[in-house]
Amino acid sequence: MNSKDLFSPLQLGPSTLTNRIVMAPMTRNRAAEGNIPQEMNRLYYEQRASAGLIITEGAQISPQGAGYPFTPGIYNDEQILGWKKITAAVHQKGGHIFIQLWHVGRISHPSLQPDNALPVAPSAIKPDGDAFTYNGPQPFVEPHALEISEINNIVDDYQQATRHALNAGFDGVEIHAANGYLIDQFLRNGSNNRTDEYGGPPENRSRFLLQVLAAVTSVCDSRRVGVRLSPLNSFNSMRDSDPMTLFSYVVQQLKPLKLAYLHVLEGSMSPLPEGDETFDYKKLAALYDGIYMANHGYDRQSADEAIKSGTADLVSFGIPYIANPDLVERFKADAPLNAPDQASFYGGDETGYTDYPFLSS
Repeated sequence: MNSKDLFSPLQLGPSTLTNRIVMAPMTRNRAAEGNIPQEMNRLYYEQRASAGLIITEGAQISPQGAGYPFTPGIYNDEQILGWKKITAAVHQKGGHIFIQLWHVGRISHPSLQPDNALPVAPSAIKPDGDAFTYNGPQPFVEPHALEISEINNIVDDYQQATRHALNAGFDGVEIHAANGYLIDQFLRNGSNNRTDEYGGPPENRSRFLLQVLAAVTSVCDSRRVGVRLSPLNSFNSMRDSDPMTLFSYVVQQLKPLKLAYLHVLEGSMSPLPEGDETFDYKKLAALYDGIYMANHGYDRQSADEAIKSGTADLVSFGIPYIANPDLVERFKADAPLNAPDQASFYGGDETGYTDYPFLSS
């Protein structure tokens, strides 16, 4: 008899999660000047500490990794100190928290880069649309195609950011390899047309991700390292000619690494081109014999069914966690959820950030 449900505990590496409800990583653009986590960020995460696991918003691994205003980093002492206050607050409430390590690649703008440099990418392919800058929307530019020596430097940045994350008290790190950011740009051939050892077949396009994981797990127990993928997500001008083959290969390479989890966005944040709507996520999950975290469009019922049926071990929730700091308690009581205020999702003050009511109030 399967006794697992959304509220049953789970051993995640050295951490014992009290439930299987995960707060998904979500950009909120509320870091202080210098991309330093601040007091309202501490309160925001502390309020949501009843989640089985919190995965923070993406934190850039270097100044070059930034692509949006007011997003936190994890590359200097001031940022580490800011994050220490957050991890301590979450742990004081009995919660667990991973930091998502982020490099946006081409999804940036010279005004957000050191010395107004071009954003970097595997290939000089400009994404569609506008970058969000401190001066409002600005058209994306053609990025600089990384040299191999520069790729190696970024791998080193991931390793150093992991050291910083451990110093800041995080229970683990999530490598952001999804949603059209740098690692995803290497993975998918719509953004990678290289002809060297980082381009062409899936084994070459996966090389950067696997190098990052080798570097990160050399300084952090692999059971404290997760990876996020988004095989079909078209957000940020992303597409691949054969995503099932690509991501099946990627997942088979992840299996022997004994990672904390595989976190998969099962769908797309933007409309998909006709003919791109299908992907066998159950087959992908079955290929991975570790802890599988599902994400995208789940509610209480569908998440509980996924856990009970064994198609997922954890389910992460995004927008419901913006508006419901006590999402676990509301799910347990089958209580109504607060409605999210979309106008306050990105940037601003405490309004729409730390002022959503708790069920108990």
